[in-house]
Amino acid sequence: MRNTAKLTTAVLAAGALTFGLTACGSDKDSASSSDYSGPLVVAASPTPHAEILNYVKDNLAKKAGLDLEVKEFQDYIVPNTATEDGSVDANYFQNQPYLDDFNKKRGTHIVPVVTVHLEPLGLYSHKVKSADALKSGATVAVPNDAVNEARALKLLAANGLITLKDGAGSEATPQDIAKNPKKLQFKEVEAAQTARSLDDVDAAVINGNYAISAGIKPAKDALVLESAKNSPYGNFLAVKKGNEKDPRVKKLAKLLTSPEVKKFIEDKYQGSVIPSF
Repeated sequence: MRNTAKLTTAVLAAGALTFGLTACGSDKDSASSSDYSGPLVVAASPTPHAEILNYVKDNLAKKAGLDLEVKEFQDYIVPNTATEDGSVDANYFQNQPYLDDFNKKRGTHIVPVVTVHLEPLGLYSHKVKSADALKSGATVAVPNDAVNEARALKLLAANGLITLKDGAGSEATPQDIAKNPKKLQFKEVEAAQTARSLDDVDAAVINGNYAISAGIKPAKDALVLESAKNSPYGNFLAVKKGNEKDPRVKKLAKLLTSPEVKKFIEDKYQGSVIPSF
């Protein structure tokens, strides 16, 4: 599942309405449409997703015969709903556990096309220099969406700060904590606000994209950082089911997993974003 200015709820709502109106007047509101003319419009988080897409747009797309348009979003909801209603053709911002949860809860039909990168989740603080230095009763901000909250708790458990109950899975919450020796208090906030919360809490678990957009360097600044080994959290290009064979999508999938993009990711993000191909 990083910066551009924060979008207000009103703006997001207006954007969603605009997308809905656009979809109603377009032949692209159905995955069965075979009209693949025009630019491929992709919804993406600003960092690193839109940055990677814009690299493709500026350096690779023309030669491949792809007309690519990138639309940036700060939240984790509108990119999927816009893909579902046909307002955009694809999105690039999420991982499989998040998508599975989203499809289940909202009745959408989004499917992955190709996995591109991993953004390791990290624990950060403006008040302590190590996780061990967190005091008893310290407040830790965690993302409030089901998948990322569970992911955050697993990160803390993997580093000995808490112990989760047996069987706590991809929807774990603080109620699934079996042992909490530091008596940590958890503040649930929107994933996009975790970095902004650092001055108000003792530590925060922040998604890699939001950390980078806030000027944080995960590979350097994290107190503890998620392991990339065997991670299910790779971020991918996704479309509404039925649109996987769109020739424009196929072109973009190939470009996103090209040697040029791999080098771009490695050079620009220095280990804070890791290619998955």
